[in-house]
Amino acid sequence: MNAQPQIVVTGGAGFIGSHLVERLLRESYRVVVVDDFSTGDVANLASVEDHPSLLVLQSRVSECKGFEALVESSEAVFHLAAAVGVELVVRSPVHTVRTNLGETEVVLEAARRQRTPVVLASTSEVYGRSEKESFDERDDLIIGAPYVGRWGYACSKLMDEFLAMAFFREAGVPVVIVRLFNTVGPRQTGRYGMVLPRFIEAAKADRPLRVFGDGHQTRCFCYVQDTVEALIRLQRDPQAAGEIFNIGSTEEVSIRGLAERVIQLVGSGSSIELVPYNEAYEPGFEDMPRRKPITDKLYRTTGFQPKTTLDEIIALTAPPLGHSDAPHLPLP
Repeated sequence: MNAQPQIVVTGGAGFIGSHLVERLLRESYRVVVVDDFSTGDVANLASVEDHPSLLVLQSRVSECKGFEALVESSEAVFHLAAAVGVELVVRSPVHTVRTNLGETEVVLEAARRQRTPVVLASTSEVYGRSEKESFDERDDLIIGAPYVGRWGYACSKLMDEFLAMAFFREAGVPVVIVRLFNTVGPRQTGRYGMVLPRFIEAAKADRPLRVFGDGHQTRCFCYVQDTVEALIRLQRDPQAAGEIFNIGSTEEVSIRGLAERVIQLVGSGSSIELVPYNEAYEPGFEDMPRRKPITDKLYRTTGFQPKTTLDEIIALTAPPLGHSDAPHLPLP
C-alpha cells in the first residue's frame, strides 16, 4: 500500500466523477481515474489536470492494463462508469446493457482478492414503473416489459446491484450501493437527455424550453456537491457495507415547474413547448409520474441531508444573464 492513500474512480472524467475527484484530491488522496471519455470529458478535470496526485488512464475498465493491481493497492473504488442519460439509453440499448453489466463485473472481480471496498453507483431508475409517492430502499421493484428500451437500462443497473450483493455475501467484498436521484450542477451536459442543462442552455439562448410529455411528472434534484458528500460519508462508514442507499433531495418539482423556474431565475424570454414522448424518444416510451426518494436510511447512517435548494442549484449552475428582474440568490 502506498504511503499516500489511493482511491480509484471509474468514470472520473464524468460529471459526478470529476467533482468527486476534486474533493478527494483536496483531502490528500492519490486518485486514479479510469475513463474512456465516451460520455465523460477530460475538460471536466481541467482544474486538477496538473495535480501531482492525479493519474488519468483513458481506457474502458475492462481494457485497462493493470487494473486489478491498481484496485488491490487502493483504499477504495468508486465505480461511476456507466452508460447514462435517457437519450443514450433509448438509442444505444446494446451498448447500455453491455457497458453496465460487463464493466461492473470487472470492478468486483478486481476487488475480490484484497476485499477492496467498492461504492457502486446505481440509479433511481431501478424503481421502475411503480407509482408510489416516494421510494424506500426495501421497496419491491417493478420493471417494465423488454419491448420498452428504457427498462433495459433499469434492469442492467438492477443486475449490477444483484451482482454486487452476491460479491458481498459470497466473497466478502465490502460493497455499498447508492441509488442516485437526479444529481445536477455545473459540468452536467444535456447531450444525453439530462433535463436541467437542456433547459438552462435553451433559456440562455431565449429558445423554447422543450418539456416532454404533459410536464406534470415530478422529480427531485440534488446538487452535485451534496451527492459527493454523501458518497464520501458512505465510503468511510463500515456499517454501510452490504447496504443500499438512496441519495437525493426530497424537494419535489414538476418538470413544467422546473422550466418555469429556470426561465425566471435565468432572466430569460423563453417560452415552454410541450413535446409528446413518442416524438422526443420512441413510440411506446414510458415515464414515471413521480420520482421522490425516502432518505431516512442515509440520514440515520451518516447524518447527511442535502443542503442546497433547487433555486440555489439553478443559480449555481446558470448565473443570471443580467436582466433586471433576475433575483440574486444567496449561495450555500
